[in-house]
Amino acid sequence: MARRRQTKREQDETLIDLVEAKESAQSFFEKNQMAIIGIAAALAILIGGYFIWKVLINEPAEKEAMASLTKAQQQFEVDSFALALENPGAGFDGFLDIIDNYGGTKAGNLANYYAGVSYLNLGNYQVAIEYLSDFSPSGKVSPIMKFGALGDAYSELNEFDKALSSYKKAAYNSDNNLLSPYYLKKYGMLSAVQGNQEQANDAFNKIKKDYPSSTQARDIEKYLR
Repeated sequence: MARRRQTKREQDETLIDLVEAKESAQSFFEKNQMAIIGIAAALAILIGGYFIWKVLINEPAEKEAMASLTKAQQQFEVDSFALALENPGAGFDGFLDIIDNYGGTKAGNLANYYAGVSYLNLGNYQVAIEYLSDFSPSGKVSPIMKFGALGDAYSELNEFDKALSSYKKAAYNSDNNLLSPYYLKKYGMLSAVQGNQEQANDAFNKIKKDYPSSTQARDIEKYLR
């Protein structure tokens, strides 16, 4: 009997707590009703605005930019760098216009890389650096490509410290069987020219150890001192 009374008392206390919690929540809502409604409305506007931007603005822009990028890439692949930059043909934008008109798209970002490499091949190294610096790489391969190209541009300008820093990022920050040994060798050879043979040997030995099947590994022994 005592146990049954105790259980009932606990149930009553639980019900009282629930009622008090409900009343407290209701009171809080009544006191802050306008603020809560305002926050909810603001969130609805933000979410709705995001979907409108994504569906009506960003996705069509991405498709347009990608169509132009594909056309400009065709000129880039046959070394027509000036045409790829400004006039790839058939009314499509070149890399420069893609950057200006579609800067917030993935294609616009990628156009920075292509513009940078185009200017690198045209001998305009400082402008190449500017575009390459604006490129935001992702994944494992595109960072190698960005910093490798920056290393080439800085080397052409005889800014060897910056070139070494860029080659090091290209060589060590990602792992790619084709690109990593290529830039390791560049990093090692420039280090040797700059008088840092120990640093050069570290790069050459990494090629020998980690990329033994690479083209660079075939004659790497002759660079070791």
